[in-house]
Amino acid sequence: MRSTSSKNRTLKAAKPAAALLAAALALALTGCGGNDNKSSNGGSTASASGSGGGVTLPKLDGQTLEVAAVWTGAEQKNFMKVMEEFTKRTGAKINFVPTGNNTSTFLGTKIQGGKPPDIAFLPQVGVLHQFADKGWLKPMGADAKAQLDKNFSKGWVDLGAWKGKQYGVYAKAANKSLVWYNTAAFQAAGITSTPKTWQTFLSTAQTLSDAGSPAVSVAGADGWTLTDWFENVYLSQAGPDKYDELAAHKIKWTDPSVTKALTTLAQLWGKNDLIAGGNKGALNTEFPKSVTQTFSGDNPAAMVFEGDFVTANINADTKAVLGKDAKVFPFPTVGGIAPVVSGGDVAVALKDGKGAQALLTFLASTDAAAIWAAQGGILSPNKEMDQSAYKDDITRQIAKSLLAAGDNFRFDMSDQAPAAFGGTAGVGEWKDLQDFLRNPKDVAGTQQKLEADAAKAYSTG
Repeated sequence: MRSTSSKNRTLKAAKPAAALLAAALALALTGCGGNDNKSSNGGSTASASGSGGGVTLPKLDGQTLEVAAVWTGAEQKNFMKVMEEFTKRTGAKINFVPTGNNTSTFLGTKIQGGKPPDIAFLPQVGVLHQFADKGWLKPMGADAKAQLDKNFSKGWVDLGAWKGKQYGVYAKAANKSLVWYNTAAFQAAGITSTPKTWQTFLSTAQTLSDAGSPAVSVAGADGWTLTDWFENVYLSQAGPDKYDELAAHKIKWTDPSVTKALTTLAQLWGKNDLIAGGNKGALNTEFPKSVTQTFSGDNPAAMVFEGDFVTANINADTKAVLGKDAKVFPFPTVGGIAPVVSGGDVAVALKDGKGAQALLTFLASTDAAAIWAAQGGILSPNKEMDQSAYKDDITRQIAKSLLAAGDNFRFDMSDQAPAAFGGTAGVGEWKDLQDFLRNPKDVAGTQQKLEADAAKAYSTG
């Protein structure tokens, strides 16, 4: 069984972070007109140097570095703004290679073929552990490590380490405990307050549906979004200790706590009329579409669940204005606590050399963090970055709440698992939860499939 010691060292309790998040969102949405939300510069005057005064980088003229990550569309475009600054400072050319959803498989094939990228962004902690154990990762050099230690809290530093070696920097994070809503749909249905509990969330969805709006947009074509649904329900209902045990596969997926969480999810997923396009439509809806069909079209959906990165799709693909047409509330409390589930992408070096280490150093700096944050659609765990870099008040407050929580969060459960279970399209947890969305009555059968797939993946690492 793969150890999750670094996660267990750093992730303590979710309740303080949840309270901070709720307070921060309330503040952000009070009087937030958002007149700078559609600005390409985000209305921010934060310098590229951020609060760190600039990071020193070597000259790399004539070099070409290949960077691989899962991002496409707006996310890729925003990242390349950061790379443009790196090129300006060092002279190195950057080639970006999209990995597709099966990041570990894509990279494994490239590495085994002798052509790894210089830098890769891994969306799963489990993949970092697997790659490190295979000897595929290069430890961070002294300059990169110095930037990391200066700018990041211990929790985020530890997540990029494995067996005593520092491999990566979490340059991009996400708060995955948010529900975004179409204010016009709420107003048309006469809804004046956002739901705070799962039961009021369901009743709100029913009210919206009765008023003629598709209530909830679900990105069922992308299995990773379904794992996020499960994790928020499970963390709130079963609690942090059970969450840690299931993440480490110390309890089985046939455990009664999983039965309860799936049964709770079925209260929504089992009501075809509450889901945009019904269950069949949801299974054909990819994440970007789940956002656009909530904030555009003749009869938009009223709510969509996902992380702070939803703002990138709202800004790039719709005419909705954050804080006015599109607002957000914390994922509703299902049990004793409101959940705060975080995710992130860790940059690691797959090749030796000055170029790869220079890029890791840059990504760990406030310089890169400020440029990336100014594009929108991300949170930076970089605690020294000037928060004025964020382009809208909503994202700024969500980011502040994440930093204020320190290490009191839970990292995405599926991202801690071996990629064969928690990080690969068409198999494992992604596929099993898609099948459950297709047939929400089959709780027991879903649990049996989840356990069989988990047991196999964890036994092989």
